[in-house]
Amino acid sequence: MAPETATPPMDVEPTMLDSEPVSAPDVSPEEQAGAREMPGLRPRAEPVAGAERYYSVDVLRGFALLGILAMNIVGFAWPMSAYGDPMRGGGFEGLDRVVWYFNHLFFETKMMTIFSMLFGAGLVLMDQRAEARGAHIRGVYFRRVLWLLAIGCVHAYLIWSGDILVLYAECGLLLYFFRNLRPRTLFILGGAALLYFVPILLTITACGDKVKAYFKEAGNRVEVRQAAGELPEARDRLAQMVWVGWMREQMREAPEKDFEHWNKALEVGRGSYWGIVKDRSTGLFVEHTIGFVLAGWSLALGRMLVGMGLMKMGVFSAKRSRRFYLWMVILGYGIGLPLVIYDANELILHKFSITYQMHGGFFYNYYASLFVVMGHIGTLMLIVQSGAIKWLTDRLAAVGRMALSNYLTHSIVCTTLFYGYGFGLFGDINRRGLAAIVLVIWVSQLLISPIWLKHFRFGPAEWLWRSLTYWKLQPMRV
Repeated sequence: MAPETATPPMDVEPTMLDSEPVSAPDVSPEEQAGAREMPGLRPRAEPVAGAERYYSVDVLRGFALLGILAMNIVGFAWPMSAYGDPMRGGGFEGLDRVVWYFNHLFFETKMMTIFSMLFGAGLVLMDQRAEARGAHIRGVYFRRVLWLLAIGCVHAYLIWSGDILVLYAECGLLLYFFRNLRPRTLFILGGAALLYFVPILLTITACGDKVKAYFKEAGNRVEVRQAAGELPEARDRLAQMVWVGWMREQMREAPEKDFEHWNKALEVGRGSYWGIVKDRSTGLFVEHTIGFVLAGWSLALGRMLVGMGLMKMGVFSAKRSRRFYLWMVILGYGIGLPLVIYDANELILHKFSITYQMHGGFFYNYYASLFVVMGHIGTLMLIVQSGAIKWLTDRLAAVGRMALSNYLTHSIVCTTLFYGYGFGLFGDINRRGLAAIVLVIWVSQLLISPIWLKHFRFGPAEWLWRSLTYWKLQPMRV
């Protein structure tokens, strides 16, 4: 099988950042080329045709999307603090520990890394296609990113607080300006962005007690003034929002306070829909504003820049040699997995102490994941090149083509399953039970996505996103 497997000619790219449709779809390539020579007639970017698609990119995106659910399921089923500390919820004995260990080695941070890289790769694809036609992407690109921001806000505030779309859209607004850089420059800038998080975390840690005291005191002043019927100072109110919405969770207080916050989080998750929405709103606002400016951008933008460089090198399109991908596997897993294994053992030894992680323990998996991801990418590209297990890669590609729809489906299904306004299983399912739920959702999406794409050109969320971008209902049926 060729490295690039074309999808049927009627298909168009449903999940990448597409280019703008031509106003006259029946114009031939020769006529388009002639139009570029005609004065006064400006070519426009158009949607990617089947022959231009990258099967390998779809496979990789589908793999990452399913892996993301293996991690997110804990955030759906338990208070968010259980995500980084399995001893707080979800079980950590026997098979539960095995499930955590496996996820930590192969999925945690790795799937978000791949997804972020592919976001950057999408911009490269979009720009290359438009450039080949003599068109410009700026207008359609920023419209799509802004609509993604809107979709992300709806998802984050009204469905699930663990949303990643808002962060991607915020980074996407910056990403456009790096599109013409060479791969080497993109790698350097991406690495610098990822390293930026080191001094930020260590500074917060070094000043931890002073920082915590400042924000707590500001919060106390707000409560006192509100109790007296007075208006708090804007500076104190902002500090209180940062403390309640973000820092209190990251810089744990005394054990009795931790226990109190844990029980409150369980109560909220088992409560009403509007109670959950209200509880998450402050933290999300801080995360999307102050958190993004301080450090949030570095978590995704660095990976996006690296993804742009890899796309320009032909890595994601399975165009590199078999030897190249074998070395990716050997070096990626050879360096990354031992570091992540060491990290897992140290986390267990330190009982997932936030103090240990804030003093440098966090960085092992954070950076080792980049190597493990190289191993994942190399392995999948070798499989695509060989044509092996095509029954599975075809289904992964279909899941990847409907990535936005499938991602949102995870949130709708899981919040309904766990939250109090649904089946109310919040805080009740151990990790092996969550793994079983993940497997059911994986199988369902691997079966349903190919069937859906036999009849429709896009997933429902992709169709909505595209229609909003062009402010015109897009053709849906194949």
